[in-house]
Formats: sequence, structure tokens, C-alpha cells
Amino acid sequence: MTDLVCSAETCVHNNDRFCCKGTILVDGAQAKKPSETSCASFDERVQCGCKNQYETPSRALNVECEAVSCVYNEGRKCTADEISIAGHNAKVADQTECATYQSR
Repeated sequence: MTDLVCSAETCVHNNDRFCCKGTILVDGAQAKKPSETSCASFDERVQCGCKNQYETPSRALNVECEAVSCVYNEGRKCTADEISIAGHNAKVADQTECATYQSR
């Protein structure tokens, strides 16, 4: 499991900068830099009008990753000890990014 800190505070899964979802997906199959990635698991809290269905925030979670050119991607799984998802004031997934992404 990867330690994750998330600044996408507008996400329904965010609770005090931790994620309440057991697994997230980082998108960016063609990524060459962090801004070309996104958290595909992002759902805006206000937009969907829904509540978090996961109760407990967790720092350690499974991170599936489509950014195959990242040094931390092994078999579409993130192997970084810690990652950061950026997305302050994000309204859609494309306004987030994996700030830890590093191109091979």
C-alpha cells in the first residue's frame, strides 16, 4: 500500500487530506509530466450532491495507475512509498494530478 496525501479537498472522498476510498486510480496513459495525470477517482462533493460512502479516512491505500511511463508504475500499480494528489479547488478530475509522477 502507498501512503497518500491529497489536497483535492473538494473531493467527496477527501477527509482532512486523507482519502476515504480503499483504492484510487491515477489516469494519464500518455503522461510525460505530473500535469498530464489526474485522479480518476475524483468526485466533486458539491456537484454530485452525494456523501462519502466510505467512513474512515486512510493514509495507506492501493493506487492503480495508468501512467505507465512513471518510474513508480509496476504492472499498473503504484510502488511509491508516498504520493501526493494535488487539486486545490478542483471541480473535475482533470483539475487534479499526481504530484509525485516522475517520467522514466
